[in-house]
Order: sequence, then C-alpha cells, then structure tokens
Amino acid sequence: MDKTFTSYQIEERSYVAYIKREIHQQVVKRHFKENKVAAIDIVVSEICSNLVKHAGSGELLYRVTDINENDRKFEIISLDKGPGIVDKIGMMKDGVSTTKTLGQGLGAIHRLSDDVELYTLVGTGTILYASVRSEGDKSLPIKKRLFEWSDLFINKPREEVCGDGYRIKETLSGVKVFFGDGLGHGKYAKEAVELAGDFFFASEDDDPVDMIRQMHEKVRRTRGLVGTIAVFNRQTSEWSICGVGNIFTRLYTALNYKNYLPYNGTIGHNLPHSMSPSIFPVERNQRLIMCSDGLQTRWDLAKYPAILKYNTMILAAAIYRDFTRGNDDSSILILSVK
Repeated sequence: MDKTFTSYQIEERSYVAYIKREIHQQVVKRHFKENKVAAIDIVVSEICSNLVKHAGSGELLYRVTDINENDRKFEIISLDKGPGIVDKIGMMKDGVSTTKTLGQGLGAIHRLSDDVELYTLVGTGTILYASVRSEGDKSLPIKKRLFEWSDLFINKPREEVCGDGYRIKETLSGVKVFFGDGLGHGKYAKEAVELAGDFFFASEDDDPVDMIRQMHEKVRRTRGLVGTIAVFNRQTSEWSICGVGNIFTRLYTALNYKNYLPYNGTIGHNLPHSMSPSIFPVERNQRLIMCSDGLQTRWDLAKYPAILKYNTMILAAAIYRDFTRGNDDSSILILSVK
C-alpha cells in the first residue's frame, strides 16, 4: 500500500475549506466511522486555523494507512517556521488562548486524537503530529517488535506518485532494511523501486552485497534505481550496510553519528566490480536514518534540542521541513532497534 503523504502549502485562510473537504472525503472513503470522521474534521480544522493564525503560513501533510484489515490510521503533520510557542504545556489545555479566541485549538486536538506530539522552538517554528485510528479492535494484543520506525515520503510537486520507496523485514536473526530511489520521477521511477522492494522482501539472503547484485539483475528492464540495504544481526549486534548511488545513510547514537558512504553506480544499469559491506556496531538508543537526494544532507540534530525524546516522526518532519529541496521526491526513513 502507498504510504506517501499528501502535501498542502497553506498561505491563506481561503484555501483551508478546500483542504478540509478533501481530507473529509478521503477518510469517509476509507470507511472511518461517523464519530471518527467528526473528530478528524475538528482536528484538521483546528490545525489549519492555528497554522494561519499563529504562523501566517506553513505546510500540511496527511495520509491514511491500513494497520490491519480492521483498523486504519489517519495521520496529519503541521509544519511552520513561525514564532514558536513559549508555553507549550499551557497551550495544550482547553480554554487557553494567546489571540483572545475560545482557546479550544490545541486542547481539542489533544482530546480528539489518539496520539499527539508537539515540538516547538521559539523563533524557529512548530511541528505538530496527530493521529486518529478507526474503529479497529484495540483489545487484540499488539505484536512486539525488535524495532520501531517512522517514514515520511512526499511526491515531487505536481507528480501523482512517489519514486522513492522502502521495505523492512524482520527475520529470526534480526532486521533487514531496503531504501530505494527510482531514477527520475513519476510512475516509471516508482515501478523500478517497487520491483526492487518486492525482490528484497522475498529474498532469504542476509548479505547486502549479494542482495544488491541479485536485485541488479531483477530490475534491468526498468529505469533503474539507487538503493541501500542495511542488515541488523541480533547475534553479532552489528549493522552490515551496502549501497549503490546517492542514498544518504547515517547512524546516530545520541548526538554522535557515523555516515555510510555508498558506491557509485545505478542498480539495474551499472554496478562496481568489487563491493563489500561496511560494518557498524549497534549501540543503545541508536537510530538508522536514510534519506533520498530530495533532501539536503547538512542537517545536524544538535540544532534541535531534546528532539530525540519525541516520536521519530517529529524528527523526520523537522529534517524535511528545514532541508527539502522542493524539486524532487523527498523521503526519509528513521529506524531504531530496541
């Protein structure tokens, strides 16, 4: 299923009614129950209102994804470079306002959402993430995973599909991750990365070099792609990483990081004759971050105080907001192993 976020640039209040109508139609189409649709309508309305009222302009991202056959999740992210919020905790309460209104905005969002994260820096801007689940059976036990991840994939402006993609596979020995960017944009780039991803997910190999060489043969008839594969081995507590082309890969432990340098080439067109995996130790509270070239790579987490205490979707959104090029598919995947 497509997990790409839809992006709206909000620069004036007149555009908000269109956005609210579009999102309303999408959640109805995905069979959210009436009370959940009503909650989403209010959340979207309040987020849009806050964006215009307090920041003047910004960007809104949303998507609806399937958790399982009975449960779906609506996610929305508000991004701005406005003045920020001085009293974040106080503003999350109902009846608190800095603009002499009823003060039901952030409080209503918090009350009606299943999950809310608010990250703000005075003078830098605010990121708000909220999600609402449909009427799935939440009494069912949730499968415990070895890892957690957040993904933020956004089409190039005026493209209908995203040419970037990823797959994550949990195995008996650990976790395997593939991140790819099809050459160019649009449906043919998506076709290449989807075929590569399907091959990766079906593969029983644990050597990233072997997988890339086999993937190279599988996608020869496509446009081709750049891609990186990372394999976490639970027994050795190591990452084994190999990539071809300009996928940016960084391993963060707190504010210290190590970059992975990929090989030159294109999967499906030309590979280096000799490749070997790079080995990195797995450390406590470590995050694997992968980005497509739609994002600049000069970001530094030290400029985002305490952001590692938040949901990794906040971190992904911050990097996207401040470093997207705006002329390509922009994608980021963040994975943390427990």
